[in-house]
Amino acid sequence: MYSFTDKVRYSLIDAQGKLSIPGAIDYMEDCSTMQSEQLGIGLEFLKNRHEAWVLNSWQIDFLEDIPLAKEIEICTWAYGIKGIYGYRNFLIRDMQKKPLIKTNSLWVYIDTETKRPMRVPEEAGAPYGKEPRLEMEYLDRKIKLEGEGTAREPFSVRRCHIDTNGHVNNNWYIRFAMEYLPEAFWRKENSARVSRLRAEYKREAFYGDMIYPVVYENDGMTGVSLNASSGEAYAIVAFYTSTS
Repeated sequence: MYSFTDKVRYSLIDAQGKLSIPGAIDYMEDCSTMQSEQLGIGLEFLKNRHEAWVLNSWQIDFLEDIPLAKEIEICTWAYGIKGIYGYRNFLIRDMQKKPLIKTNSLWVYIDTETKRPMRVPEEAGAPYGKEPRLEMEYLDRKIKLEGEGTAREPFSVRRCHIDTNGHVNNNWYIRFAMEYLPEAFWRKENSARVSRLRAEYKREAFYGDMIYPVVYENDGMTGVSLNASSGEAYAIVAFYTSTS
């Protein structure tokens, strides 16, 4: 397991003064990236080989709100590598080791020149080792949105959305989709709390691409399909809310 501690910073909180959803994802991305760097199989290693890990799906369970300045530990570990896939857990907990956020994620190893998945090489996968997977409910990585969605105003990908792989960073899809959460989520009292987030990444979006959101509402779930002009999804994000 790799971990680091931090106090929740103002730059990572939302309007209610708690760690935001994108802020939590930033912590987890940083944690896995720093583990790879420490093991010597980070960005430069992958760049020189024309290879990369690409996120395929998230399941993030938000167990408790995390306030500004709270000291937390962000943890990650691999629980399996098989073929083209890597399986990784994340855990954000307090300093008494009480879980605050539990996450399952699936990654795909790709050849960045052909843009095709490839079997994870021994030298790129073995250093992570393998640890027991986190105790949590594990849902299917595929997200099914039911009913008839409502098309919303399209928008274009900006330069600030692009990461070191040259495409839209996975956290930006979450930010895009959050715009369509119920109004109650955005109120100061935050009466519609997100208890679970799922995201499925299906294809890359690049600078200048247009994204066409389609929003689905269904019994405490807000689903957003972020589509290309063809109707194919770049990513699908589902938020599960509980009303307090």
